[in-house]
Amino acid sequence: MTAPLRLLRSPASPELQPGGGPTVTLAQSYEECRRLHRRHGTTYYWATQLLPAVARPHVHALYGLCRYADEVVDAFDGVEPALRTVRLDQLEAELLEGLEVGHSEHPVLRAVVFTARAHQLPTDAFRRFFAAMRADLTVTRYRTYDELCGYMDGSAAVIGELMLPILEPADLAAATGGARDLGISFQLTNFLRDVGEDLDRGRIYFPQDELVAFGVDPELAERRVDDAWRAFCRFQIQRMADLYASADRAIELLPPSSAGSIRTARVLYSEILERIEANDYDVFSARRAPRWPASCMSPAACGGAGERGPHRRHRPGDRGRRGGPRARHRRQARGPPAAGPAAPGVLGVRLRRRRPGAAAAAGAGQVPLRRVVEQRLLQPPPTR
Repeated sequence: MTAPLRLLRSPASPELQPGGGPTVTLAQSYEECRRLHRRHGTTYYWATQLLPAVARPHVHALYGLCRYADEVVDAFDGVEPALRTVRLDQLEAELLEGLEVGHSEHPVLRAVVFTARAHQLPTDAFRRFFAAMRADLTVTRYRTYDELCGYMDGSAAVIGELMLPILEPADLAAATGGARDLGISFQLTNFLRDVGEDLDRGRIYFPQDELVAFGVDPELAERRVDDAWRAFCRFQIQRMADLYASADRAIELLPPSSAGSIRTARVLYSEILERIEANDYDVFSARRAPRWPASCMSPAACGGAGERGPHRRHRPGDRGRRGGPRARHRRQARGPPAAGPAAPGVLGVRLRRRRPGAAAAAGAGQVPLRRVVEQRLLQPPPTR
């Protein structure tokens, strides 16, 4: 029998130790998933805060599973691929057993099992997810976009399918295609943003035939930003914009209680693409995290007082890009802006610890992040 999987953090108490100690409670399992979500999935996490309180733990559970499995596959801990495969197989078997019997003692899977059974999530969706995770242990290149889509069916599209019953759309079947497209567009955005990190792991998540067609070295050995790479990136970003447009139609089928949260995540991810464009498509030297424009936090834009400190504005050179296709898709996603001269153009978030005293230096004219998101994004989409 293989050793039990470790937690992604040092457990604060023996209750969270798999394979020993007192049984983990359901509340502790959901809390562990929430911690994983907050630490590793900041964009999703803050968007999730706009969901009804009853739905948030279920989203945390799904993300906790994804992150836990991802750590098994990708942690820089010197573990051989064969042992990673054994551990991933063990995790899948433990989840499938839990889904069958209705309970798991695993500190992450207990919450996942409860969520899956509460929302009648299909077991096959979890099998497809683990198949994609397993591919990461053996597959490092994809010849065509169709091959890549086969991988993303389990790594991204299936997450959209699993989320839908939690979000409660008016027509589940009609929303499924857009939910899958949103999952794929999020992952393609990550692929472009994280290309350097993936290269460090020996993987390239771009179709080899498309790289060659644009005159880009299919191995990206020199990590060069030239005209060929820029043209390739523009092509990929347009593909993502088309997928985001498809996802927008599915978001319109969600009730207001969940639409705002998904619209938030969609806007934030669209902002990542604009940051890549503003950085001249240099995704090799550093990962640029999107930020909240200062205008989003101003009293004129939102009114009221609060504790948030100042956020940096976009560079002046970024403004001209707001009229492009990605900007139009973002405006459609979040609905009409609020009235007033300070209504923001693009939303992004930079989640980092502020300098001591920053809030005091800023004065009392700012409002909390959650309230800003509520005021800006919890609106019905524009009438088409």
